[in-house]
Amino acid sequence: MWSSLNDWLWDERFWLPPNISWAQLEDRDGLVFPHPRDTLMAVPLALALVVVRFTFERFVGLPLSRWLGVRNQIRRPAKPNAMLEKHFLMKGRKPTEPQMNLLAMQCGLTLRQTQCWFRRRRNQDRPCLTKKFCEASWRFAFYLCSFISGTMVLYHESWLWTPVTCWENYPHQPLKPGLYHWYLLELSFYISLLMTLPFDTKRKDFTEQVIHHFVTIILISFSYSLNLLRIGSLVLLLHDSSDYLLEASKLFNYTHWRRLCDTLFIIFSLVFFYTRLVLFPTRILYTTYFESTVNLGTFFGYYFLNILLMILQLLHVFWSCLILRMIYSFIKKGQMEKDVRS
Repeated sequence: MWSSLNDWLWDERFWLPPNISWAQLEDRDGLVFPHPRDTLMAVPLALALVVVRFTFERFVGLPLSRWLGVRNQIRRPAKPNAMLEKHFLMKGRKPTEPQMNLLAMQCGLTLRQTQCWFRRRRNQDRPCLTKKFCEASWRFAFYLCSFISGTMVLYHESWLWTPVTCWENYPHQPLKPGLYHWYLLELSFYISLLMTLPFDTKRKDFTEQVIHHFVTIILISFSYSLNLLRIGSLVLLLHDSSDYLLEASKLFNYTHWRRLCDTLFIIFSLVFFYTRLVLFPTRILYTTYFESTVNLGTFFGYYFLNILLMILQLLHVFWSCLILRMIYSFIKKGQMEKDVRS
C-alpha cells in the first residue's frame, strides 16, 4: 500500500514535463542531479540551527543588547486572582465592559481595579525588549550571511542576469556543490523558523508568517526535487536582499537609535518595493508563467509552482501595505513608529 501511494505521489506525469522520466535524472557520467531524498537532510540541519540560534542569542545577542544599552521596561505584575486569571486564559484577554463589570462584582473589586488587573496581566505576557533584540540579531546574522553566500554562488551564473536561461536544457541541469549547500541551508533555516515559531515573539501577522514559512518550505523542497534550482535560487536571493535590512532596522529601533533606524527602514522599503513588487512579478513570475512554456509546455508541476509563487506575491502585497502605513506615519509625524509587525 505504501509503495503504491509513493508511486502515485511521485508519478512523473504530474511533476515532470512530457517525455521526461525520473530515470533521466539519475546520476551518470560523473554528473550529479538533485533527488527528493536529499531534502531529508534539512531536518537534522534545522535542529542543529535551532541549537546554534539559542547559543548565538545567549552568548552574542544578549551581551550585545546590554552593551548597546537595551533595557527592559519594569512591569508591575498583576496580583494573583484565580477568577480573573481563568477568564483571561479561557475567555479572552480583553473583556467587554459588561463582562468587566460582572467580574468586578464577583471579585469584590472596583471597575478600575479590574481594568488595571487585566492591563497588567497583558503586559506580563508581552515579550521583553532584550528577547526581541536577540531574535532580530539572529535573523540579521543569518539573512546577511545567506545573502552574501547566495550572491557568491550565483554571481557568475547566466540565469542570475538572464532568467530565461533557467529553462535551457531543463531538466538536464547538473547540480553544483555550492548551490546544493546554499539551497539546503536555506531550507533548514525555514524549517527551524517553523519549529521555533510558538516560542518566538508573536506578531500581528502571525498567520501570514505561518503561511509564508509553509509555502517557502514547500517551494524549496518542490523546486529542489524537480531540479528547478535555477529559478528557486533567484527567488531565495531576491528575498534575502531585503530581509537583513529589516532586521538591522529593528535592532537600531530597540536600541533607540532613531535616526539610523529610520534611515535603514527607508532603504529597506525601497529595496523591498523594487525586489518584491517590480523584479519578482516582471522577472520571476513572467519567466515561470510564459517563458518556461516555450520548450516545456504545461503540466501539473508547472501549475503547482506558479500557484506557490502567486501566494508569495500576495504576501508581498500584504506586507507592502504595512510598510506604506509606516512610511505614511513617518511623513505625517516626522519619525517612524514602532514596527507594525511587532
